Amino acid sequence: MNISNADTHTQQETFTLDEILNAIKTIRRLILWNDEVNTFEHVIYCLVKYVDYSTKQAQNIAQKVHNEGKCAILEGSFTEMEVYRKILQQEKLTVSIE
Repeated sequence: MNISNADTHTQQETFTLDEILNAIKTIRRLILWNDEVNTFEHVIYCLVKYVDYSTKQAQNIAQKVHNEGKCAILEGSFTEMEVYRKILQQEKLTVSIE
């Protein structure tokens, strides 16, 4: 990151094209967290319906979340993960992006 002086009172940040592209390409993970609200059945249903996992895959993820407290369920751009985060949060699942 380069900082250049536009004038004596204002600093302006400038970024190279590579820096911008790397920020866009950064892989993010969607994390599903254990909570005391959702049932295994609801979590499995949501993973199958919205994330396109098989029932067996969704069951394995639900078990991992139950045992370990959380599980990364998807990877992709921030924009992609944000879409899934909003959908799953509407279903009352506890999810975040890392």
